[in-house]
Amino acid sequence: MSTFNLTRALEELVADIVRHVADFSHIDPTKVLICVSTTRRGGIQGTFAKIHPLRFPGGTRSMEVKRGRRVFTCTMPAVTHAGQEMFYVIYFLVPRFLDLSLREKLITVFHELYHISPHFDGDIRRFPGRNFAHGGSRKRYNILMENLVDNYLQAQQCPDSFGFLDGTMESLRARHQAIVARKFPVPKIKIQS
Repeated sequence: MSTFNLTRALEELVADIVRHVADFSHIDPTKVLICVSTTRRGGIQGTFAKIHPLRFPGGTRSMEVKRGRRVFTCTMPAVTHAGQEMFYVIYFLVPRFLDLSLREKLITVFHELYHISPHFDGDIRRFPGRNFAHGGSRKRYNILMENLVDNYLQAQQCPDSFGFLDGTMESLRARHQAIVARKFPVPKIKIQS
């Protein structure tokens, strides 16, 4: 049995998706920090992953926010890894994420990657209207992710990049002596008045 690096496997998957899916060709995977966070309970109810952009709209690090008569300056923290400044942090919540089906896991990965701005400036992709994160219809957003995943799966000749996702957390544990992954505290926005 071996030690399995879940973070590295997810990084390689993201790099493969960016290489093979045109909708993600603007992403530089070396500036996306992939992390794992644990969930208190198993099961497949709840959040599976989340993305934290490290810039405000337009790629700015700071932004003024007005609340009533007061004005606050919000500043995103600088996050570096291996000497490189990161633009995004994506957390996969385990075991919940790993207990999904293979297709649902890939849809989750695609869902988070699609939130990355087409300008790759550290901000999220912003849709017009009130629900700027998912657009006018979350259902339409999810259908788009399903279609992207189905096309990706059909085009793949060799499932090496995502084979580790086939099975549950328990089956992954059964195949490996240990599972390691990067944990990283959620970046906190600094607020000054």
